[in-house]
Amino acid sequence: MLENGSQLTQKDLIRETSLPSRTVRYALNRLKEEQILIERHYFIDARQSLYGLNPPQMEVVAV
Repeated sequence: MLENGSQLTQKDLIRETSLPSRTVRYALNRLKEEQILIERHYFIDARQSLYGLNPPQMEVVAV
């Protein structure tokens, strides 16, 4: 769901994937631990967060 660069709330992910809320919560926590996701403030509704993929880190290699 997040591979296209979009940012979604937990409620959006639950609705779009039809997964139980507990499953989505668990997956989000695991992905945050692995630093795959970024959690941002959702200014429209401060009770929620926006989740998006962490952009890949570019390695600088000296030539």
